[in-house]
Amino acid sequence: MTANNKQPGTWSKLLRYCHKYIPAVLIAVLGAAIGTVLTLLGPDKLSEMTDLITQGFASSIDMDAVTSIGFFLIIIYGISAVLSLLQGLIMSSVTQKVSKRLRGDLSHKMNRLPLSYYNNSTTGDILSRVTNDVDTIGQALNQSVGTLVTALAMFIGSIIMMFKTNWIMTVTAIVTTIIGFGLMSIIMKKSQKYFQSQQEYLGKINGHVEEVYTGHTVVKAYNAEAQMRGAFEDLNRNLKNSVFKAQFLSGLMMPIMMFIGNLGFVAVCVVGAVLATNGDISFGVIVAFMMYVRFFTQPLSQIAQAAQSLQSASAAGKRVFEFLEAEEMDDESGKTVQLKAATGKVKFDHVQFAYEGTDRPVIKDFSTEVQPGKKIAIVGPTGAGKTTLVNLLIRFNELTDGEIYIDDIPISGLTRENIHDQFCMVLQDTWLFEGTIRENLVYNQTGITDQEIQEACKSVGLHHFIQTLSAGYDTVLNDKVNLSAGQKQQLTIARAMLKNAPMLILDEATSSVDTRTELLIQQAMDRLMEGRTSFVIAHRLSTIRNADIILVLKDGDILESGSHSELLSKNGFYAELYNSQFEQVS
Repeated sequence: MTANNKQPGTWSKLLRYCHKYIPAVLIAVLGAAIGTVLTLLGPDKLSEMTDLITQGFASSIDMDAVTSIGFFLIIIYGISAVLSLLQGLIMSSVTQKVSKRLRGDLSHKMNRLPLSYYNNSTTGDILSRVTNDVDTIGQALNQSVGTLVTALAMFIGSIIMMFKTNWIMTVTAIVTTIIGFGLMSIIMKKSQKYFQSQQEYLGKINGHVEEVYTGHTVVKAYNAEAQMRGAFEDLNRNLKNSVFKAQFLSGLMMPIMMFIGNLGFVAVCVVGAVLATNGDISFGVIVAFMMYVRFFTQPLSQIAQAAQSLQSASAAGKRVFEFLEAEEMDDESGKTVQLKAATGKVKFDHVQFAYEGTDRPVIKDFSTEVQPGKKIAIVGPTGAGKTTLVNLLIRFNELTDGEIYIDDIPISGLTRENIHDQFCMVLQDTWLFEGTIRENLVYNQTGITDQEIQEACKSVGLHHFIQTLSAGYDTVLNDKVNLSAGQKQQLTIARAMLKNAPMLILDEATSSVDTRTELLIQQAMDRLMEGRTSFVIAHRLSTIRNADIILVLKDGDILESGSHSELLSKNGFYAELYNSQFEQVS
């Protein structure tokens, strides 16, 4: 088909993807074909019945023969209906299994993609691939494959039976339909690009809606509703235009096929009348042929509908397989080195890093060594590379050059999962899922007691607030439970305390809490950091005065390093940063 010619790769990939379901599909196809063949026997038998009745007008009607033919027709039509139902059940089951497998593979794929992919893609577009595009493929397979098989079987079978009945009338019907096939081919070729843009704009509009909904507070605060509405209207207009052109062109196929079918029907009636007048065929042949012509032209409309649905599936399939074939993180199944529990010695050896697609280095040539149990503070202006440095340490990003060692083991020789087990982490952006407070606190951990949960929450000053909730620690976090930004951050800090990993990363962990709560959390963090190597990214320099080493980053390099008092005595860049904050507070 034209859709296949347009994107042969998509359909060949989908065929390979569904190979284990091919036997079930073939059974459904065979059932549909058999049912179609049985249906095609009907007009031939009706022709016999018509001739018997016509002849009976001259003498007497052979009711036994008529009854026999009637029962035969009921049986074959009944079997055809059962086979059609069986085909529908099989195809529904297969398409839902394929859709389930696609969604599952897309979900697994998300965990294997590097962060750079998500940095270059919107959440809404990825969501659209997992939901809209997969549903489009499933609906097309369910509705179109069975329809297409039945239509083709009906079309081919009709031609055979028509030739068997009368070749002159058959040629007349075929000539009129050649025009229809030509027009359908042209339309499908033109409409495919619009089906592709339709799926792309659907992903973009989902991304825009997700973005605006997530940041609706900022949108309202800046009175940017009109601007966001304008961007939405542009996307919506482009989507409307693409959908209109795709649907309009594909919608032309149905009336064109109906016109060609009716034209063929008229031509066959005229030729049949001439042949009957000359005595070349009987009246029963004309009755049978009129039904065959309907069987012959009806599949053309069904094929047109199936082609429209398959074009949408082709566009959706391309987007789904683009995602499934995106470059993944390196396979680490062959790595055998395991770090049970790190002592906390960390060494950065001439670390360099630049984001994919850019030559501008974020980390130029970073080297330092951290002894176990030390508290390392990383400070510097925005864009200095503080968070990037931590992301490299836990391998959220891969090094461009150099190496990082944990307990003298290069992190490139450890699996990402093993590295993540060595750290408990609190990020500036809090993340909580819809579940109970208890489930959020013990996220992906086992063996945590209620007492440990309560002690962690007491340490961060959240236990009293949780007790005031209707269900306490079993309260489900959703839109009905309003937590402040500071309370959400307190929960994530308590979660990190419960993980109890040998090393700790704090990325602006107290940025959303008030001064009193910050002091309480700071005391809890100090207890948590005892005996642990801790990396603290901070903008409030007052929170890291007790750090063993303060690394001052600027433009991806270590500008200064030392304790708080040592850096102040140097009266350098750190002293300038600290004094500027002190003056602001004053």
